[in-house]
Amino acid sequence: FIQMLRSAKKKDVLQLLRRAPEEMLPFIVEAAVAAQSVASLAGLSDFLDLSKEPKSLMEKFLYAAAFSPRPSGELLHLVLDKLDGKQLAPEVQETAVVALGSLVGKLCRQKMCGLQEVERGVKTILAGLRGAEEESEVVIHLLALGNAMLPETIPTLLDYAEEGPATITAAAISALQRFPARHISGKVKRAMRRIFHEKRKSYEKTCRLAAAEILLDNEPSPMDVINILLATNELESETATFLLLKVQNSLRAYHHPARKIMKDIMRDPRINNYNFFSKTGVSSSFSGPLTVTQDLLSTFGLDLLFLEGGFLRKSISDFSLLSHGQRLRAVQVAIEAQGMESTMGENVLEGEEEPEIMAGMSAIFFDVQVRPIVFFQGYADLMAKVLLSNGEPTSMVKGNILLMDHHQVIPLQSGVQVAIKLQGGLGLDISADMDVSIWEQELKSSINARGSLTIDFQAELDAPFLQATLRSQMEVETSIRFDTMLRFYSSPVLMCLQLREEQVPYR
Repeated sequence: FIQMLRSAKKKDVLQLLRRAPEEMLPFIVEAAVAAQSVASLAGLSDFLDLSKEPKSLMEKFLYAAAFSPRPSGELLHLVLDKLDGKQLAPEVQETAVVALGSLVGKLCRQKMCGLQEVERGVKTILAGLRGAEEESEVVIHLLALGNAMLPETIPTLLDYAEEGPATITAAAISALQRFPARHISGKVKRAMRRIFHEKRKSYEKTCRLAAAEILLDNEPSPMDVINILLATNELESETATFLLLKVQNSLRAYHHPARKIMKDIMRDPRINNYNFFSKTGVSSSFSGPLTVTQDLLSTFGLDLLFLEGGFLRKSISDFSLLSHGQRLRAVQVAIEAQGMESTMGENVLEGEEEPEIMAGMSAIFFDVQVRPIVFFQGYADLMAKVLLSNGEPTSMVKGNILLMDHHQVIPLQSGVQVAIKLQGGLGLDISADMDVSIWEQELKSSINARGSLTIDFQAELDAPFLQATLRSQMEVETSIRFDTMLRFYSSPVLMCLQLREEQVPYR
């Protein structure tokens, strides 16, 4: 369909969009974005009206742009034009901001940072950040800077990380975690030390743990590792347990940048002893390989941070690909619940402000942070969700993405040329559900990830005396479901975790 659109005229693309059945329209929009021809983008520009189109279609268009493997300046120009001075629905506005960050970052990595559209995109994000009045607006612009991964924005992220309230600090540190190790400078590390060791003010535990992760994951100094381990003696048992398991994970993972330093430190019996590593919390952190080849390592990680009373504070499930020093977060889903202690009759720790009751989810797919989703915010919203829940899962992302798009002509020694075409498409459907029962004192969460990958390869030799074509197609489908169930009416808390992977058909 993409190949067909690339040879179509603007009027044909426009006619196709206008006459398409409603259920086919999202697919055609995704394909037109992926085609990125002058005609397909011009057709989209005339067809899309952000004030009239349904929110779901606009989000399809914006995510298709965000996930584009090699976006063009024209695609970014189209997105900016559609946003310029428009009054948009909040969900569309947030999706547009994270999509802008992704497009800017990808164009810069293609050495196109000097484009006028890229400079305009960066200014739009920074102006939105400065003008944001609500916390949620600040958070979404910080996540967009994380998608862009521009080194010049690191000082801005550090300011928000150190000075902001808990949700803003968490978003800024999350954005900093996206940067490769070469950009985690001494200045960044000093700021993370101040946050973790609370040198200037007190920080929420998830923010401190994220700051510690940045220090441990980016060529840490022996002193940083020792200070983090020593600090676990002062932390509450759940936070300390989680952090110590993080350290032990890095010792087991051959690819971890801190592994050698950790091994050297563990030779010291003053650090590596029962007093340090006998914390009794139920929080856990696990990471292990799924596939190991000479060129590729795929890993699955699961972090579960609990509160002292046994309530799940945050869970992160992560599928990553590592190859030749590069890391791609294929899927990372975080589910967070805060402020639930008060509903269970627990006391907030001294010195900590009581957070508003909230549960939500954020996710990264193929290194693109998508718009976070809030399940409920505030006690009234929670009760409405409990009473009026329809049992339907919340969709995070659903659609088709062009992952690979490669065309190359190879001259052979005989003087004949071979044309190589490689395209890869991914169909993705990821949804999540969270169900809290105050009466039964149960919390259930479920993440369902379904995907199908198709790769089409074609080699064509065309000479006056010979024509030959070699074609290969590969399809694979997979479905992974991760369920958690907690019962907290008794002590200890009962917890059930289940990771289900359906059989993978491969054609």
